Amino acid sequence: MNPWVDFLLDSLGFGATFMYGSTGEILTEKAGHLNLGIPGVMCMGGAGGCLMLNLIGESALPPFLIVILGILASFLTGALMGLIYSFLTVTLRANQNVTGLALTTFGVGLMKVLMSDKTRISVKRYLVTPKQYFRFPFAGRSDSLQVLGVMFFLAVIVACLSSYVLYRTRTGLNLRAVGENPGTADAAGINVTRYKYLATCIGSGIAGLGGLYYIIDYMASQEAYLSIEAYGWLSIALVIFVLWKPHMTIPGSFIFGVLFSCSSHIANIPWITVTVAAKPILKMLPYLFTIVVLIISSIRNKRENQPPASLGLSYFREER
Repeated sequence: MNPWVDFLLDSLGFGATFMYGSTGEILTEKAGHLNLGIPGVMCMGGAGGCLMLNLIGESALPPFLIVILGILASFLTGALMGLIYSFLTVTLRANQNVTGLALTTFGVGLMKVLMSDKTRISVKRYLVTPKQYFRFPFAGRSDSLQVLGVMFFLAVIVACLSSYVLYRTRTGLNLRAVGENPGTADAAGINVTRYKYLATCIGSGIAGLGGLYYIIDYMASQEAYLSIEAYGWLSIALVIFVLWKPHMTIPGSFIFGVLFSCSSHIANIPWITVTVAAKPILKMLPYLFTIVVLIISSIRNKRENQPPASLGLSYFREER
């Protein structure tokens, strides 16, 4: 396969990690909650899925059932993290920024304990076989096409389905109303608390799948958990880049994948010299593009390209 085609396919697969995280964060933010705990949620989602695969071990279960159980465990672990965040910010009305940062610290730390070789739930022994199941239908490939497996296509489906629900259903209309003006939505008979809880928990569950995908499918290495936190922050940046539109995370994640991977790919081009000090600078490209998009969208000042009006603000019903 042509090296450039291989690079683009690899970037496409790498971008699915961001696609999961940003799609989940968009759903949360549409409810008016800025969840900076997404890095921790993705970490715990990866740990939860790996724990399930470890418990299954070398069983005689059908491959499709192993994949489903791993994905389900990852989703539920991420949703549990979202439930913790929702209880603190919706019910107790804690500061969303502080709660999110605390959730990230908690999730990253607990994941490192769970995924350590010193614990009993290490997945290293059971990593090779599940990898082939998750990489269906390209498990036998030796090029970058192998990472475009089950969870990659699931990420695309989830992004499209989320966009459809948000912009084509009454449920999505109610959710966007809650994020724009919870007081008005409450007066219209919409259960604000329910929508905030569901959007945050489902969004966190989706984000958690990004951690499992990166560990089991894209990297197929237990040590991959050490990088998930950074990609969680990049997923939050992608939300701004795609202007809070779930379907746009598909091309947006690909662009982010290309920008983030080009630092290592450029170094392989014979006529270009990249120093060790320059590589971290090249990895800043996704964030720089996000800043440019944010500036352009602010200048154009179109309401559909702006974040929900109540984003980051706690809702006090008695003040309605």
